[in-house]
Amino acid sequence: MKAILLARIREFIRNPSTFLLFTGMSILFAWVISSMNVGGGGGGLPVPVYAEEGAGEYQRSLEEQEAFQFYTVDKKTLEAELREGEADTGVILSADQFAILVGVESPNAGLIQQTVQEVYTTDIQQDVIKEAADAEGMEADQVVSSYQETVSEGTFDLSVSSFAGEESWEYDDDVHRVGGFALFFAIYTIAYGVVKILTEKRLGVWDRMILSPVKKSEMYIANLLYSFIEGYLQILIIFIVFYFWRGITFNGRMIDILLMLIPYALAIVAMSILITALVKNVEQFNAAISIIAVSIAMIGGAFWPLEIVSNPVLLFLANLNPIKYGLDIIQGAAVYGYSFTELLQPISILTLMTVLFTGLGIHLMERRHI
Repeated sequence: MKAILLARIREFIRNPSTFLLFTGMSILFAWVISSMNVGGGGGGLPVPVYAEEGAGEYQRSLEEQEAFQFYTVDKKTLEAELREGEADTGVILSADQFAILVGVESPNAGLIQQTVQEVYTTDIQQDVIKEAADAEGMEADQVVSSYQETVSEGTFDLSVSSFAGEESWEYDDDVHRVGGFALFFAIYTIAYGVVKILTEKRLGVWDRMILSPVKKSEMYIANLLYSFIEGYLQILIIFIVFYFWRGITFNGRMIDILLMLIPYALAIVAMSILITALVKNVEQFNAAISIIAVSIAMIGGAFWPLEIVSNPVLLFLANLNPIKYGLDIIQGAAVYGYSFTELLQPISILTLMTVLFTGLGIHLMERRHI
């Protein structure tokens, strides 16, 4: 078994092109899509802002808004982004007024104006309150603090319920994109490692190796272990790249996430065995894995959160999908801060998939004499 594993590793060192291709593609796709959120932070529409002297307070208030991503640029950059179509709308802030610049007609312009106007109105209200407090001989900062506390608490107690369920859901675009593309492209890397079993069997390599002291079980284990290592290494590299290059910390749980993703990589290995057992040649495998990988990525939520999907059929199919449970682990640890115990359900389901797919796949391989 060790000899087979070492032979696969030497083959990988001589020709790592497939591994590098899928790793590079996953990094590129995740980087490009997540980079659309200029200025980092939330998932709102990016809006360039140029702040003149004396408008720093307004600028800081805008950057705290969640509806839009206001990011600071100089005036020339602002005009260039509007002219080249990189941004639909821009904002110029001054000490006592603001201007909305529209490069392309967009319904967001009115919402942006309203957001900026609310910031100016709030600051003006606070200035008026301070002046009134000073006139009455009261502590201005204390009065403003009391006013803000009253506004934040509100006059009425409201309770909100939803027909979809009692728990709300949170979404981190960067974590979802990196996790989704890492899990998606790992399917190709692992699958093309497993399909070598089919190639070697068709070429008669396994028939010759069976005559050696190597057991058939060891041949399976060595090949599948190598495919797992290659796919898991790809996921590991992608997470490390975005951790150090993009600064995505995964809520300080990256190591935990990577350890809990081991069952996902094993489940994909098992799924690849099953696909290999169902096809007759490598050409059919190439067509099947392309369709299956994209389909389960879409259904499993690799490209968009499943929380926005309402179709019961798609949600049912998602529950049969290993990518869904892989993303549950990533989102659960990085976004919700779930512990290992709280994530035992997706881990257990992935482990069950591994056992079922492996047993069924190897049984079909041996039965069909592939």
